[in-house]
Amino acid sequence: MSTVKRVAVTGAAGQIGYSLLPLIASGGIFGPNQKVALQLLEVTPVLPALNGVRMELEDCAFPLLTEITCSDDPKAAFKNADLCLLVGSKPRGPGMERKDLLQDNGKIFIGQGRAIAEVAGPDVRVVVVGNPCNTNCLIAMHNAKGVPADRFTAMTRLDQNRAKAQLAGKAKKHWSTVKNVIIWGNHSNTQYPDWHHATIDGMPAQKAVNDDAWLTGAYLKTVQERGKAIIEARGKSSALSAAQAACDHARSLFTVTTKDDWASLCVISDGSYGTPEGVISGFPCTTDGKGNWKIVQGLAMNDFSKQKAAVSWKELVDEREMVKDLLG
Repeated sequence: MSTVKRVAVTGAAGQIGYSLLPLIASGGIFGPNQKVALQLLEVTPVLPALNGVRMELEDCAFPLLTEITCSDDPKAAFKNADLCLLVGSKPRGPGMERKDLLQDNGKIFIGQGRAIAEVAGPDVRVVVVGNPCNTNCLIAMHNAKGVPADRFTAMTRLDQNRAKAQLAGKAKKHWSTVKNVIIWGNHSNTQYPDWHHATIDGMPAQKAVNDDAWLTGAYLKTVQERGKAIIEARGKSSALSAAQAACDHARSLFTVTTKDDWASLCVISDGSYGTPEGVISGFPCTTDGKGNWKIVQGLAMNDFSKQKAAVSWKELVDEREMVKDLLG
């Protein structure tokens, strides 16, 4: 491929960014033949650290990496970008209410959405990783006037990867044999990691696991609270796995995925499966390799699944209400 793909990454000097950048530079999103340019964004006080990251990227001498720019200006970082990975967000502090967190992050994503609309490439795709990613994505999307809503997705691939690992471990199989896990709803502890359509080494997951009590109990809780468990174990949030998931998510947009193993993406809801319209929710999706996705239709949802998903959908509606003044 002759043209260079321009990838903007926000919060690029943070833990996730530090793990994500080498994956992008080594072909993890666009493949081993596509040259990439990295356009890195950080807040002004962190620019010295970002310069250190730039030096390390140079020292890696990645064959595919053609250019590295560092800036504290969103318009510079998003200029002509083909892909924007919005990783940076304000973390939740002690005693902070979720509404306060959403409001504080909302101001960041308003500005980034506007900058993307003004200067990004004509076929840009935006992946929101920074939490609360679903509603941050909604805010950015609403403020990116003129950019089609389906260009924006939020990351639930980390939850999909976690669910695959848990199901595989229980069935004593490798996680690569687990297909068609669905993450419904929000990237939060209300998410619903649905196994009912999944297979493990070609066998229905429920049959391969053969433990309904585990599926409806320990499995759900483990996936929903995995991030908390990692913080408790290592004293820091899950950066390595989040970076890999961000790379996996973006790669799925630019490769063909089918019903053989769909991708769980958080996308704008059209009301499919009873999801409230207009929120950014997790769905099973197929992709065409050109950045476009479609929600898989016609899947059965039993009462258990509907009940679990509805809890997460309500949370998304509540979050939207909290930020309604930020939606442009």
